[in-house]
Amino acid sequence: MNITINGQAYSFESGMNALDMLGAVDAELKKKALAVKVGGQVRSLVAPVCDGEALTVLTFEDEEGRRVLRHTASHVLAQAVKRLFPEAKLAIGPAIEDGFYYDFDVEKPFTPEDLAKIEKEMQRIIKRNDRLVRSEKPRAEAIAFMREKGEPYKVELIEDLPEDAVISFYTQGDFTDLCAGPHLPSTGKIKAVKLLSAAGAYWRGSEKNKMLQRIYGTAYESKEALAEHIERMEEARRRDHNKLGRELELFTTVDVIGQGLPVLLPKGARIIQLLQRWVEDEEQKRGYLLTKTPLMAKRELYKISGHWDHYLDGMFILGDPHDETKECFALRPMTCPFQYQVYLNRMRSYRDLPMRLGETSTLFRNEDSGEMHGLIRVRQFTISEGHLILRPDQLEQEFAGCLSLAKYMLDTVGLGEDVSYRFSQWDPNNTAKYEGTAQQWDEAQALMAKILEDLHVPYTVGIDEAAFYGPKLDIQIKNVFGKEDTLITIQIDMLLAKKFGMEYVDADGQKKTPYIIHRTSLGCYERTLALLIEKYAGAFPAWLAPTQVKILTITERGDDWAREVESELLSRGMRVELDLRNEKIGFKIRQAQQEKVPYMLVIGDKEAQERTVAVRSRKEGDLGAMDLMDFAEKLEEEVRTKAR
Repeated sequence: MNITINGQAYSFESGMNALDMLGAVDAELKKKALAVKVGGQVRSLVAPVCDGEALTVLTFEDEEGRRVLRHTASHVLAQAVKRLFPEAKLAIGPAIEDGFYYDFDVEKPFTPEDLAKIEKEMQRIIKRNDRLVRSEKPRAEAIAFMREKGEPYKVELIEDLPEDAVISFYTQGDFTDLCAGPHLPSTGKIKAVKLLSAAGAYWRGSEKNKMLQRIYGTAYESKEALAEHIERMEEARRRDHNKLGRELELFTTVDVIGQGLPVLLPKGARIIQLLQRWVEDEEQKRGYLLTKTPLMAKRELYKISGHWDHYLDGMFILGDPHDETKECFALRPMTCPFQYQVYLNRMRSYRDLPMRLGETSTLFRNEDSGEMHGLIRVRQFTISEGHLILRPDQLEQEFAGCLSLAKYMLDTVGLGEDVSYRFSQWDPNNTAKYEGTAQQWDEAQALMAKILEDLHVPYTVGIDEAAFYGPKLDIQIKNVFGKEDTLITIQIDMLLAKKFGMEYVDADGQKKTPYIIHRTSLGCYERTLALLIEKYAGAFPAWLAPTQVKILTITERGDDWAREVESELLSRGMRVELDLRNEKIGFKIRQAQQEKVPYMLVIGDKEAQERTVAVRSRKEGDLGAMDLMDFAEKLEEEVRTKAR
């Protein structure tokens, strides 16, 4: 039979599988191969190959290949747990980004000692190099099989499958698991595995269900690659904003205040204040008009906008949402319906457009408790929100301006090289989630596609990721652990202006409906702060550092000069702390280093006598004695240019 492998045509005897074919043509590729892709579907290397098929070999360099290896590793984990803990009940075990997990119903939580034993058992299973063999069973037989094994979660999964579903199992040695696959041809293909942690997880993610024990792990194609991954994870833990932000006293959380409601401590609040002032000043330079609107509104406003129908579960409601006889309010999840009232304050002319409205908005979203994470995902947050009301002919230019502003902000704070772009579109198969007709959505998405092409924006497409009123460009970023979130959005809206009766008088004297761009310039300030903590490991650039300078005295003889230095720097708007404690200078320096202060000014007898300062830079080291004015000008230039 004629087969194409990675674009090269070959002839083979019928009945061969991909593994045998690779062995015949490329022994090295056979060693690296983990699976094959045929017509967009990933298959096991030992699955039958049909005449005329084109195979793409997947290795660990391919995302699909990594998922196959790690999915198989999750089965090895399940097999090891069942050997060591025979009473454990199996739930699910998928591959995830950078690893895998498996959920178990056990009497006691797994301990670190348990994980060490399980990992050793996994290594024994891998060394055996058992083949993975796929089989199928009819529904009734599959349910009976899993009931006999005492696996109630597997029985539930089978019962929830569609009537026409193919129910498949994979067997490796003495272990069989319900699974759709695909898998590696044998366990020996897993070259390096590591169990990372155990945590509680509700069955099917619902708090109404039983709490299970989830074991997380990762697997790699070599021990060297695994070691590199573990080192990256250690570095990520060192940079984790949830840990570092608390150690540096930037924020805290308090149980009696509530989950997802962080308290910004003075240093963290100062950084966000610096960001907000900078954003508002930059927006003003670019023609934005500042607004300040209420934090809540009656349900009637949200009914006009559509949030009541499409976003009610994500809102905090004050009153009974179902009792139409009484007033009911909701905290705002976004600012758009409020800012529209600014436009609607009087009739507008085409000459008034574009109208660019900006606001530092505090918003409230009722996120699930399981989604909360430090400052990354919270229930109350502040955002650089804005809405541009414009004529259709202004759409591309204004969209480009929004993107230019976002890029400038990201590049300045140092996150520009870390982002990616997603064109978020509606799902025509899920129309209940969206406002408008298919024709309106096709028109809006075609407009955005043209704009993104004209602006040479590289993007991926996210189906069913659009806002309910229009498509959007999402600027995506990952935290240190690889979890991706949206940082900035730019959205095209051709629907809500009409719902709110927003019009302008055009040059021909006719009333027309404007377009709207919803956008953020730096996104959520709390999330941005979290990302900056991780980006700089808490060592912020001088322009953003909550404390820019620490003045450290060696003896009390330098106190008077130190106070003069403090006064001069404060008068220049610098953020200064004075340390006059009767402590050894080495101790003071180490503490300032731990606080990641950009500059330390050490003052001893010589500096006090000569009215100089001994400068220690976090980046440049010991700069020696400097005239105070020279140092002040150096720092001012660093702040002015927002140097990193």
